[in-house]
Amino acid sequence: MIEPRLASKIQISSLIKLTEIAGGFAAVLKKGDPVSGAILLVARVRGKDPAIYERFPTLDGTSEWQNFPQKSAVSEEDINAGLEKRTDRDPDLWLIELDVPDEKRLAEILTD
Repeated sequence: MIEPRLASKIQISSLIKLTEIAGGFAAVLKKGDPVSGAILLVARVRGKDPAIYERFPTLDGTSEWQNFPQKSAVSEEDINAGLEKRTDRDPDLWLIELDVPDEKRLAEILTD
């Protein structure tokens, strides 16, 4: 049985609002399909240490944000090249960036 899910545009609006409420900043870097586009999220804490997240299905039928495995000390150039490659392959993909005050608030945003 397929579980219904919110349209991508609504999910993104929610992430942006939650980030702003938490005292952070959010921006849409690339718009994708408003209904079913996958969402790639770049999360930063106070402008540093970018981490890339994507929503994946779980065994119980829901989905959760998972951090892409990254080597330590990834450069901005490496991240940007990887994001560009991914968005070139998937024209329906949304790319958003969240900059939050601390790790705790990021965890709260990603679990809401």
